[in-house]
Amino acid sequence: MTKWIALVFGLAMAVGPSLAVCAEAPKGSAVSLSPSCKGKPSKVDESGYVVIGGIEQWVTAKGDSCANPVLLFISGGPGNPLSGLSDSIYGDGYRDFIVVQWDQRGAGMTYGRSPPAPDEKLTIERMTQDGNELAAYLAKRYGKRKVILWGSSWGSILAVYMAKSHPELFYAYVGTSQIVNSEEAQAESYKKLVALATAANDKDSLSVLTQVGSPPWTDPRSFGKVRRIIRKYDAKVTVPPPDSWRRAPAYTTNKAEADYEAGEDYSFLNFVGMHGDGMLSQVNLPKLGTDFAIPVFFVEGAHDLLAPPELARRYYESITAPQKGWVLLEQSGHDPNQAVVDAEYKVLRERVLPLIRDK
Repeated sequence: MTKWIALVFGLAMAVGPSLAVCAEAPKGSAVSLSPSCKGKPSKVDESGYVVIGGIEQWVTAKGDSCANPVLLFISGGPGNPLSGLSDSIYGDGYRDFIVVQWDQRGAGMTYGRSPPAPDEKLTIERMTQDGNELAAYLAKRYGKRKVILWGSSWGSILAVYMAKSHPELFYAYVGTSQIVNSEEAQAESYKKLVALATAANDKDSLSVLTQVGSPPWTDPRSFGKVRRIIRKYDAKVTVPPPDSWRRAPAYTTNKAEADYEAGEDYSFLNFVGMHGDGMLSQVNLPKLGTDFAIPVFFVEGAHDLLAPPELARRYYESITAPQKGWVLLEQSGHDPNQAVVDAEYKVLRERVLPLIRDK
């Protein structure tokens, strides 16, 4: 369980009878999700494979009413979907939203169902197209004008690409653990870690940091080594996630576990690249333009050592948008805890819900 929570953020279709989560469904028997919500509002609780970008991808959605607006969560990693954890982490949001979780291309249940070819690479462009195709599908399915976009860590990168390329699909964007510029983030993170380890006389961590050297890194193992040190220092000043955060049983089968781990490995190598030349190396969000056609809200951990909040703040201040908001949380870092989830829902309910015009 600890591994799942730590990796998720590096950090939810639908009426009538629920469809069983089928982690080991045979090829050729993709589940077709039920028609759009019509008439009397009813509970939403479905899971299934949807053809997105030409392949079958796993999507789940849950909400107390079909009348709720759609909230599309873009998870981190890439390769760390939250479908199995949605009930325990995000279940409180079902009251006000149809919370949609998506196992992205190359991750989780989608990896198990539609494994990539040996030479197939993940690209930001392809995954942006997938995300926007899913958003349009969800809006049509549930009879909504638009959906709400919510992303964390890697998901905060992908969500910004989605929002910039097709803002007409979204009411607003809420970002957490916002990654802005990979080169600047790695440099600032490394500098902070060296300072912390030096102050603590942490010879083991200093040895690792010296061995990997200053970024940018060309060895994918360097990213993992530094990430472990980040978690070590993050744990000293942040509140851990609650023990109640647990995966649903359908995501703990041998096959589901194997697919998750294989997808995580595949996605990680595509993210960092074999020589530091993966998707992460391309991340420089200000180059996409800092003008947003939709409201933008950030919820950041004050002790985020992977995506330093001062970089997100500088990006936030450069943004022009119809509305924007900033929340900085003490006792939180890059990975999620209850304070992060509570703050996200507070922004979604108080700032985003009044923007919805579906009713």
